[in-house]
Amino acid sequence: MEEVVKQTQKAAKKIKSYGILTVAAVIYAAAISLFLDPNNIAPGGVTGISILVNRFIKIPTGTLNMLFNIPIVLLGLWKFGWRFICSTMYALVLITIFINSFAVYGAMTEDLLIAAVIGGAMIGVALALVFKAGATTGGIDIIIKVVRTKRKHIKTNILFLIFDSMVILASWFVFQDLTVAFYAGIAVITDSIVMDKILYGSDEAKLIYIVSGKPEQVKQRICEELDITATIITARGAYTNAPKELLMIVTRKQVYPRLEEIVKDEDSSAFMIVSSASEIFGEGYKDITGDKI
Repeated sequence: MEEVVKQTQKAAKKIKSYGILTVAAVIYAAAISLFLDPNNIAPGGVTGISILVNRFIKIPTGTLNMLFNIPIVLLGLWKFGWRFICSTMYALVLITIFINSFAVYGAMTEDLLIAAVIGGAMIGVALALVFKAGATTGGIDIIIKVVRTKRKHIKTNILFLIFDSMVILASWFVFQDLTVAFYAGIAVITDSIVMDKILYGSDEAKLIYIVSGKPEQVKQRICEELDITATIITARGAYTNAPKELLMIVTRKQVYPRLEEIVKDEDSSAFMIVSSASEIFGEGYKDITGDKI
């Protein structure tokens, strides 16, 4: 009976996750087809590249986005496995369908500032929902995850900035219009701010200690699926005197529920200590060299 309950709960979580991905795909596609694409605003990433290429070959932007993502998704499958890719493919297919479907309605506004801000904000909301559901929209997200497996010292936001800047610069040459490229930059900045606020909120974070009989499995999934790392502390059980590995992890509070799910999924008998960390310095958090306000 207990096993049936666990399977039911797992199925419910899956349904909820894919429901969130469906909503996110609609929001993302609406941002592209109703605000950005018809105004020649290429918001970075593979979608931005698809908008630019669409001006040379009359293949729908959504279809181009899917075609460009196929080799990238295959790379992600090779590096991260089916667990990570299935939900990403689901989101990607829906985004393709909705972008092409919404394109027939044209631009909701011709004001470039309004289009850039609203479109960028909608993309930020959509991406935050996708990441919370444990997936990505493919494209640059996967490439950056692959790059960081080999070059962990390079910050994620720096990689995003490099890729997006290249697309924005390309849009300047394609459209021969500096104004359009400027508003593409505004869309990217808005997207980044909104996504960061939804995903991370304030500086408050969780400090988690995990004692598990399956430390490698837990550590691997946390590192790969949440893109965070852990510190391994060698420990010894006071009663059994047996050696153990203690995982120490710091993550933003919004990410913690997903981490908890991973631990429960891999080792339901794991021992966890969770506390609040009011201030964190280091990559992804505050700069330790910065001045206090």
